[in-house]
Amino acid sequence: MTKNTRRAQRGEPALTRESIIDAAIALLDSAGESGLTFRALATALSTGAGAIYFHVANKDDLANAACDAVVARAMAMAATLTTTTPQGRLRAIGLGLFDAIDAHPWVGAELARAPGSMPMVRILEGIGQQVQAMAMEERALWSATSTLFSYIVGVAGQNAANARIGRERALDRSTFLEALATQWSQLDADAYPFTRSMATQLRDHDDRADFVAGLDLILDGIAQEGGKSGVRTRT
Repeated sequence: MTKNTRRAQRGEPALTRESIIDAAIALLDSAGESGLTFRALATALSTGAGAIYFHVANKDDLANAACDAVVARAMAMAATLTTTTPQGRLRAIGLGLFDAIDAHPWVGAELARAPGSMPMVRILEGIGQQVQAMAMEERALWSATSTLFSYIVGVAGQNAANARIGRERALDRSTFLEALATQWSQLDADAYPFTRSMATQLRDHDDRADFVAGLDLILDGIAQEGGKSGVRTRT
């Protein structure tokens, strides 16, 4: 049996789980979920598939580890911001995760595929600790945390999915929204008064700004609920 002489050369960096995960993230970013194969990964790392299997069990394990690395970095970055209130920290977590999933669209799909896994637990814990610090009563703690969790992960994941579909279909966002807004504006005014009235906003809306507005609405509601317990929080 021949040995992998390239990896055995003096001065070559040792293959580690972390280096494998970084390479997997790069592949997922460039080629999507279907592009993450052990053959492609071995080529990128100049090693054999067997060496990779020493560090990760299978493709699902690797995809989940890559997702967890992106989530952990986003959570760590949010923790470095100079906000001092739980509400401010929750806003930072939400924005950090939105931007991370926007930059790595496959993360949203991976989170949906692996409920209860470490990336999900990491997000839940980060949100839950800050909600708890807002003096929420025990009866409302889970509902407030799960609402925030579902909003952040759900909206960020859907935004990334929309962007990915647009790229796959070679759709220009502005052109697509213009066409859709035109359709909405032509709806029956009696049957669809609200949707028709939103046509102009649809044409000009910004996904990140909409996400922030919704996040702030939820956070303000949680802050008011916490205020009933005698503690007020401000950003």
